[in-house]
Amino acid sequence: METADHLDLSFDPEIIHDLNDPHLFINRELSLLAFQQRVLEEAEDADNPLLERVKFLAIVSLNLDEFFMIRVAGLRQQISAGVVEIPPDGLTPTEQLAAIREKASQLMADMRTCWVEDLLPQLNKAGIHVTDYSLLNKRHRTKVDRYFEEIVFPVLTPIALDPGRPFPHISNLSLNLAVLIRDEEGQEHFARIKVPDTLPRLVPISAGINGTRRGGQVSRRYDFVWLEQLIAANLHMLFPDLQVIESHPFRVTRDADMVIQELEADDLLETMEESVRRRRFGSVVRVAVNDEMPQHIQKILLGNLHLDQEDLYPLHGAMGFSALMDLYNIDRYDLKYAPFLPAVPKPLNQRHKENIFSAIRRNSILLHHPYDSFMPVIDFLNAAAEDPDVLAIKQTLYRVGRNSPVVDALLKARENGKQVSVLVELKARFDEESNIEWARTLEHEGVHVIYGLLGIKTHSKIALVVRKEGGRIRRYIHMGTGNYNVVTGHQYTDLGYFTCDEDIGADATDFLNYLTGYSGKKNYRKLMVAPVNLRAGFETLIQREIASQQQNGQGHMIFKMNALVDKQIIQSLYQASQAGVKVDLIVRSICCLRPGIPGLSDNIRVISVVGRFLEHSRIYYFQNSGNEEIYLSSADLMPRNIDRRVEVMFPVEDAKQIRYIRDDVLAIYLADNTKARRLLPDGEYEYVPADPKENSLNSQSWLLNFHGQLSEE
Repeated sequence: METADHLDLSFDPEIIHDLNDPHLFINRELSLLAFQQRVLEEAEDADNPLLERVKFLAIVSLNLDEFFMIRVAGLRQQISAGVVEIPPDGLTPTEQLAAIREKASQLMADMRTCWVEDLLPQLNKAGIHVTDYSLLNKRHRTKVDRYFEEIVFPVLTPIALDPGRPFPHISNLSLNLAVLIRDEEGQEHFARIKVPDTLPRLVPISAGINGTRRGGQVSRRYDFVWLEQLIAANLHMLFPDLQVIESHPFRVTRDADMVIQELEADDLLETMEESVRRRRFGSVVRVAVNDEMPQHIQKILLGNLHLDQEDLYPLHGAMGFSALMDLYNIDRYDLKYAPFLPAVPKPLNQRHKENIFSAIRRNSILLHHPYDSFMPVIDFLNAAAEDPDVLAIKQTLYRVGRNSPVVDALLKARENGKQVSVLVELKARFDEESNIEWARTLEHEGVHVIYGLLGIKTHSKIALVVRKEGGRIRRYIHMGTGNYNVVTGHQYTDLGYFTCDEDIGADATDFLNYLTGYSGKKNYRKLMVAPVNLRAGFETLIQREIASQQQNGQGHMIFKMNALVDKQIIQSLYQASQAGVKVDLIVRSICCLRPGIPGLSDNIRVISVVGRFLEHSRIYYFQNSGNEEIYLSSADLMPRNIDRRVEVMFPVEDAKQIRYIRDDVLAIYLADNTKARRLLPDGEYEYVPADPKENSLNSQSWLLNFHGQLSEE
């Protein structure tokens, strides 16, 4: 297998490259693992607050779990089915799995090193101790052993393995102990104990006084021990009169990629509920084991889980670092990012006592979350629910989370007699159960609920309010790049847009009617809609920029997105670069394009910004011979977004807002020399080299400060 390290990327600039050459594309899965490495770098960065570093380590662990549950599982499904999809980079599923194992193993080793050699010592200095059971003093050991007897022991269920008791089902992401015991006759037996996920993985031992909290108050010292170590030390209570020879932790990851037979479903809601139930029984794709586990126990696990040796990942020490999120939640403000108060644009500030609809009528309003508060979105929906002149609300919901004020507003609107129609996307991965509950709640209260379109996900973020004003009807629209989710609205960078533009309002009506009814509409006034016309429209914009470069030398495009995967779009960007168009790409995670190849992509620059907030906004800027155009969207440049999802891309037309996005968003990201990494032709990333003549610039910190100053004015 040819890897990126061995690719010949020295092309003759005079040669017109074959844009189908696999060498011109980075593998999608390996690029995603490279992103996880960049997140891990934030855990390793001593300039970040200590508990934030711990949180980043937990995030990498969570992301890696999902990677195996979805991406690795998908590759294994291809191999099992004999249906091989070769990506643009040319690697077969088998070759990808081999490369993934190498990269993922190294990533997990780096995570352990970060935890053991860096974070643990720093936590100890800060008064937060995660101690191995074997190192506990007598007082602490007595305390946790009592906790085991009173709390843990009643919950545990040892399960033997013999002809009458077959190998048990091992649930997804569960932590277990493989135990070897010897009976009175000298016979050895295998047993499994599940570490209960209903109890804290990090068992609190003590809390004293140490350090200071926000406001000058004293903070507490924290001591913890791993739950699995506590169980292992007390196994004699579970196997009385038997000898416990050894025990070793292991953790299982299962296939969670659901295949929904929508076309055969009589009721999509019931089908989704059944699919969610079946997910827990997906095939095992990874088993992590303690590196001290002997071969004979490994064989028992691999044989009963129907795995090969390459599916086993030996690890040293604790596994499942996602549990470290519990550490982040402890009350130590001095070890976290300083809190901030999101700004509220003046037209929407309640101090000005202006009706939100009149504010939107006066001018469209742009929100930049989390620097701008997400509350105006909630206020917009609540105002619509209470306003006697509002006749109807129509909205799409993808991920709203639990205890959603968005749903509360929609329920209030229905209670007040408004006509409310909501598309709840049941196929939002890992939010299926929550969305099923919301769909049932809304439907029970008389809301017209649509579960999504057959065969494709509805990923667009749009809300339409229909209001009677005098003798006419006016439509107010909110669209955004992110979900209608209050929690992520404080954690993700996204752009939201309020407008009552008549053309966009008419487009929004046509679009939402397309979701709820039947429509063969191919063209919209201002919106681009996937899978209807977004691909064609986007390609037209790129080709226009190429023509602009050829005519007047002013071709320039800046795209900010989560992922760039689509082969056709990448090929068009290569063509743009060859024509001399300057292309700046700000891609948070996956990028399959190789920048900087002479004669092909030497006019393309790719950076990735990873920092305090998760970069989630999608912005598409076209210089257009000086008549600049900016589009915002929920869509990344991926085949699934363009061809297999319902997405919306919409224009920002206000000159002031265009300048803000161009100069105070995109330009700031491109100038970042602190949290930005640049992509090299071989697929590796490096920090953007700092110019000694320039001051350091952290784009997210700059935006926090910028919006903070605006809110004070």
